[in-house]
Amino acid sequence: MQKDTMDSTHFLKTIYQSPALSEADLKQILSAHKAKTYKKGDYFLCAGQDTQEYFCLESGLARTYVLDYDNNDITTNLFSGGNIIIDVAALFGNSPAQEYAQALTDCLGWQLDYDDFQRLYHSIPAFSEWGRAWMTQSMVHLKQRMISMITLDAKSRYLALLASEPTIVQQVPLKHIATFLGITDTSLSRIRADLNRVSY
Repeated sequence: MQKDTMDSTHFLKTIYQSPALSEADLKQILSAHKAKTYKKGDYFLCAGQDTQEYFCLESGLARTYVLDYDNNDITTNLFSGGNIIIDVAALFGNSPAQEYAQALTDCLGWQLDYDDFQRLYHSIPAFSEWGRAWMTQSMVHLKQRMISMITLDAKSRYLALLASEPTIVQQVPLKHIATFLGITDTSLSRIRADLNRVSY
């Protein structure tokens, strides 16, 4: 499955949204991306590996996960089209990845290598501005998720995920959604059953 650079233009422009980026800036940025596909079950990255790129997911579903102290598989994030799959600490901290990143369905997207990112970041001021804004937004999202795990009950966390990412809730295996929400499969099944009863 291959797509040319023209096909990537609309999608990548939704990723790199910034009023400061000119058409010339965007042309440079977009041309540095390479089309890449992953089959269901493939890994973008494995714990312990070094990473030299990040991936703009155009279509498909993916997740990141870790293994806890009992070797249980715990989902740390879920991704649908329009998200960036990146291990920030590994990519920018020059340290091995701590998470696994795996395709849950066939995935199509666009990869940007670290060296190209650095070149663009230092040569296009508006791109560095976009990068800072994206990082800030990501930190805010992470903080909100941390707080919700403490302040919201399991049902509220599930409803929030359903509202923000309905495709994920409909298509991702129950066990991955459950660990992402910090609950058991049984608890999630009970929540879904209760909601289904209320809707009828």
